[in-house]
Amino acid sequence: MMISTLGIYSFTNNTVDAKKTSYASYYHDKFNGRKTASGEIFDNSKLTAAHRTLPFGTELKVTNLRNGKEVIVTINDRGPFHSSRVLDMSKAAFDEIGDIDRGTIPVEYEIVD
Repeated sequence: MMISTLGIYSFTNNTVDAKKTSYASYYHDKFNGRKTASGEIFDNSKLTAAHRTLPFGTELKVTNLRNGKEVIVTINDRGPFHSSRVLDMSKAAFDEIGDIDRGTIPVEYEIVD
């Protein structure tokens, strides 16, 4: 009985479309023209991002927690591989909501339906 109760609890607490917060960074220009994990060619001028687990093609609304600016990005790569960040954004996407000179920004993100 205890195992099934814990099992139900863990499933009901995991909501995919919940808002989450973390830090985001952006890709260096040296990655332009390279193939992403999805097979697409990376272009720093498009509104794309990398996430470790979300399916390719997932659209996220990303909000800069410092200034409230928002951008919609499409997941097309895997990463970032740094424990303190959850998104690596294209330079264009990062520039829409943040200051390129900062390198990272605190963000809230959620899946767009």
